[in-house]
Amino acid sequence: MPRTWFVLSILMTVPAMAVRLTGTHIAPTLEAALFGLAILGAAFMLSWAAEVAQMDIAQSLAVAILALIAVLPEYAVDLYFAWMAAKDPTYGHYATANMTGANRLLVGFGWPVIVLIAWMRSRSKFIGVKLEQSHRTEVAFLGLATVYSIWIPIKGRLDLFDMFFLLLIFTGYVVRISGVAHHEPELLGPAKWVGEMPVLRRRTMAILMFVFSGAVIFLSAERFAESLVAAGKGWGIDEFLLVQWLAPLASEAPEFIVAAIWTWRGDAEAGLGALVSSKVNQWTLLVGTIPLVYSISLGHIGSLALDTVQKHELWLTSAQSLFAVAILANLSLAWYGAGLLLVLFLAQLVYPDIRMEVSAIYVALALLVFVRDRRHLPAVLRAIYKS
Repeated sequence: MPRTWFVLSILMTVPAMAVRLTGTHIAPTLEAALFGLAILGAAFMLSWAAEVAQMDIAQSLAVAILALIAVLPEYAVDLYFAWMAAKDPTYGHYATANMTGANRLLVGFGWPVIVLIAWMRSRSKFIGVKLEQSHRTEVAFLGLATVYSIWIPIKGRLDLFDMFFLLLIFTGYVVRISGVAHHEPELLGPAKWVGEMPVLRRRTMAILMFVFSGAVIFLSAERFAESLVAAGKGWGIDEFLLVQWLAPLASEAPEFIVAAIWTWRGDAEAGLGALVSSKVNQWTLLVGTIPLVYSISLGHIGSLALDTVQKHELWLTSAQSLFAVAILANLSLAWYGAGLLLVLFLAQLVYPDIRMEVSAIYVALALLVFVRDRRHLPAVLRAIYKS
């Protein structure tokens, strides 16, 4: 069965690569589907290679590499939008849409799904999913990034100062977790199959998987992004919404699935912990890189101006992150906290124009939870600089 999934992930990339390498152009909807499928297959391959790599590299290096790998599929699409924004301001909207959608999807949908699966597994006397003490570091740095993110819509632009501070937070996060002993979940499926190979063969396979998936993602990002925009225009659907939700679904599905499998196998802490870590990576590394790529494409130092809709998107994403930090301050995601995350996420998904109203609800709920769990806050703050 693991071999079947491995081969299937490769086959998922074949149609898109054939279209890309032959220079063929097809209907935008079909093209979006093919290249989205290719990114999905490559992301699966990338996640398996990352798991196997943990067997052969030092922990501190593994932490840094895995943090980068976690956002690579999402980053590739957003990088393209940021690059094109220097030539056409419309793409700046798409870069913001993709980045905010990825962050909100992870917290508003991914976290509640983990709690739901954990409940389905236990049923009796289920309260929520508890995290180990080591995960307080993720919560602390997510809080730090969230506090800084509030400044971005206030000043109305994404610039290299944001890159500097967000990448500084990301670097601090990597340094901190490199010294923390984490519980590593056992390898699953294709990762386990590759991990059981002889050392030389295992390392060779891992390298080939990294190279293959990276090449597919690189070759697919532009066509996937452009076909999504074209398909939206062709079908009369707001392309902003397609870029915001469909692109992250393709790039983050493998991560969701792996976390869900861990949870179903009884390790909900590992499943939720992986998604919390991914949120930190996206909220720092992904967001911070956008103005850097934009400036490189521009040919000089520049800032990506934000209009009202983009500011509201960032307010909403920051407010959701603030509530997420509040409910995880006690290292437990209760069923009602997960329920609130899901309900508010779906409300804004169905009614996109109520961004600021939902933002206000997130902030109000966050303040209430902070007051309730205030005794946990000193420990969260200490986690930034102390093990």
